[in-house]
Amino acid sequence: MREPRYKTSCVERLLRYIAVDTQSRPDSETFPSSDGQLALQRMLADELRALGVGDVELDRNGYLFATLPNNSQKSAVPVIGLLAHADTTPDVTGQGIKPLIHRDYQGQDIVLPDAPDVVIRMDDNPDLRDQIGNTIITASGTTLLGADDKAGIAEIFGAVEYLLAHPEIPHGEIRIAVTPDQELAKGTLHFDIDKFGADCAYTIDGQGLGQLQTESFSADTLHIEFGGVSTHPGYAKGRLINAAKLAAHFVHRLPDDEMSPESTEGHQGYAHPYRIDGSADRARVSLLIRDFDNPGLRNIEQRLVELAQSVVTDHPGATLQTRLEPSYRNMAEILRNETRVVERARAAIRRAGLVVREEPLRGGTDGTQLCFMGLPTPNLFAGQHNFHSRVEWISTYDMDKAVEVIIELCREWEEQTPA
Repeated sequence: MREPRYKTSCVERLLRYIAVDTQSRPDSETFPSSDGQLALQRMLADELRALGVGDVELDRNGYLFATLPNNSQKSAVPVIGLLAHADTTPDVTGQGIKPLIHRDYQGQDIVLPDAPDVVIRMDDNPDLRDQIGNTIITASGTTLLGADDKAGIAEIFGAVEYLLAHPEIPHGEIRIAVTPDQELAKGTLHFDIDKFGADCAYTIDGQGLGQLQTESFSADTLHIEFGGVSTHPGYAKGRLINAAKLAAHFVHRLPDDEMSPESTEGHQGYAHPYRIDGSADRARVSLLIRDFDNPGLRNIEQRLVELAQSVVTDHPGATLQTRLEPSYRNMAEILRNETRVVERARAAIRRAGLVVREEPLRGGTDGTQLCFMGLPTPNLFAGQHNFHSRVEWISTYDMDKAVEVIIELCREWEEQTPA
């Protein structure tokens, strides 16, 4: 077991945080969408105060803010922000998580005892090859783990804990934020940039060691609604046009080999039907549309509308309505001009003895939206693996290294500021 350079209680914090069910609720009319998020935020506020952090505020929208003051002799050190999110995905339950600690991992497949058919296999998880001798944390097989992004919170708090205990390490002002409902792409909906007051920020919401993400998908949601003709099925011959079947025809015609998440990687975009609802009269298919550039995004959307129109054309009397809901755009559009913000992150990763892994983010973080709100925000690793699933896992070594990178990032900004 490799000892951390900076010893903190980040692992113990993670185990506390995942005990609180913070699953976001897409159909909720409240913000945040679940009471558990507010319960966790109140716990986090108390922890920050107990650490001695000042300016702790939990606002009426469920955003938690705090400040670690500048302790440098230099007055012009830029203010940096550190962000993570409180909610877990709506895709898999986060209620009743039973964390399992697998010490001295030796490369074996990990069978999760509450669902023995759920196995974390070495062959499916190549990053496990780098974890021999380390401690792995998983759930028990019936829930996700919640390291996305409670590990990010724990690591930020761990870094703050260490910096407070070691005032000899100079740093500028550090702003801390924990956001709600990031998994619903609403994490910045009520985020007050001016109140936050940072010059730049970093989300701690990524995967394996050394990962730095400065480009993300551009994202829209496309809603396609088929209108049918409903009538009594006993007297339906020549009259019924079943909208539910039209929706099924549409999904069946989606190309599996070039536009589906399960067939794409790297910089390839996709269309992902994530919800189908309705009846014989009207039925709607909602799709997540993702691509790394805006023309590619529009191309996928156009192809989907044409495909839906072909279904309607094959069923005279059917109708079609479409609605496009923009989500976020590729943060590379902003970060390519923020070389100092990105280079500081690269330097911090190297200072922690890691290789910088710059990989496209096949998703979005709060940073993808914050970039376009005027706050350049790359994404740094938190050590998450297989997030949004029951086979989620994280290494305590990776968590300790994430804390180290955060501390080195603070040091780097201070040291590179002229006296």
